[in-house]
Order: sequence, then C-alpha cells, then structure tokens
Amino acid sequence: MTDLVNAWNTGLTEQITVTNNGPTAVNGWKLGFTLASGQTITSAWNATVTPATGAVSATNLSYNASIPPGGSTSFGFQANHTGNTAAPASFSLNGHVCGAG
Repeated sequence: MTDLVNAWNTGLTEQITVTNNGPTAVNGWKLGFTLASGQTITSAWNATVTPATGAVSATNLSYNASIPPGGSTSFGFQANHTGNTAAPASFSLNGHVCGAG
C-alpha cells in the first residue's frame, strides 16, 4: 500500500495504491481508513468513496475489482481541508489491517 498526498491552500489530492502481496487474487475490494480531522472529500476516481468525512470506505468499480497476485490498483480523491493534510494513519482491506509504505 502506498499513499501520496499533494496539498495546497485549503485543498489536497490523495493517490492510494493497493498491492496484492498474497498468493491468490483479490476479487472485490473495500479499503477502510479515517480521514484527518477537517478533511472533506469532494470527488474521487477509480473507486466509490463514502462518506465524505471521518471513517470512510473506498470500494472498487466494476473494471478494477480484481487484483492478481503481485498486482496493484490505484484510486484517489480530492478533498478540502482546514489545515490538517495528514494521510490516514492506518488502512484495512476487506476487514484486514494492512500497512502503508
């Protein structure tokens, strides 16, 4: 999992890449994470991200539901912020805690 935040004034974009390090394909994924205080998502790409604040979930779209072993998929979002541009501290993929790196 990699996470890249690009912040400016009162906005930011975040690009998250989910990599399958396991021996079998992931068929359907849901990534859970908590936004930093003051961040509100305004749009997203390559995933459905809900709700707009707090503890959110990013869910695959039909064209990127499967991640083969050793493969990855990326999604991102744009958000407003009130000064805190921190990336999420932790993530869970399909209910299992995973790390960012």
